[in-house]
Amino acid sequence: MNHSIGIILSEKFMRTKILLFIFSLLNIFTFLSYANDLDLGIYELNRGKFHTAIEQFTPLVAEGYAPAQYQMGIIYKNGYGVIKNELKALELFELAAKQHYSDAQFELALIYTQGDIVKQDLKKAFNLTKAAAIKGLVSAQFNLAIMHFNGAGTHSNYKEASRWYKKAANQNYILAQYNLALLYSEGKGVDKDIEMSFVWNTIASWNGYENAKISLIIDKREMPTAMIKRALAKAENLYRRIIQQEESKAKLTNKKSLY
Repeated sequence: MNHSIGIILSEKFMRTKILLFIFSLLNIFTFLSYANDLDLGIYELNRGKFHTAIEQFTPLVAEGYAPAQYQMGIIYKNGYGVIKNELKALELFELAAKQHYSDAQFELALIYTQGDIVKQDLKKAFNLTKAAAIKGLVSAQFNLAIMHFNGAGTHSNYKEASRWYKKAANQNYILAQYNLALLYSEGKGVDKDIEMSFVWNTIASWNGYENAKISLIIDKREMPTAMIKRALAKAENLYRRIIQQEESKAKLTNKKSLY
């Protein structure tokens, strides 16, 4: 092999690597800049400084940044600092959803479920809800469970409903905890288990859900004292794990916001 050709090829390869490295750094810096501007916009939005928030989101929307498109969709949906425009909100949610942004997918799912500003399409709503649920959006997981249970946009499937209720319940979603307790009480999608009904009703009641407190009274009527004691211990252990998981997620989110 001609050594000079080898040297030239090596130099080209090194230049390519350097260019790719620089391009990667630029992408990282761009992403961090977008994220910082987005966080500032959300901060301003949450404290009612709508016009300041819009100033932060607008250039990001122009760049096609999905989280900013979603936030602007929320602004137009609710009329925060602008004239309420649900069609504009729909357009922005669609743009973000096309980039697989889970919050926007779920908002679109709700719109297609309600059928107020678009023709109702439960199948499309189901598919959008499922996409958001798979990405871990807990509210979408809860709604997906309901859709499976009721057969909305899909065939009724209690087993799938219980699976998604469990995912949401383990992320401390109170209504999912209560509905999961009902499934255990009735034996739908899971084996009938009054002890596990008691466990999830207990956790939901600790989270302040009043209906769960009433269900606990019903559960207790069917449970001997030893079973109640065992179920309480299970509830305490499970609830502790759920809270620890929430705290870990919060710490990770705070850590990311520092960079």
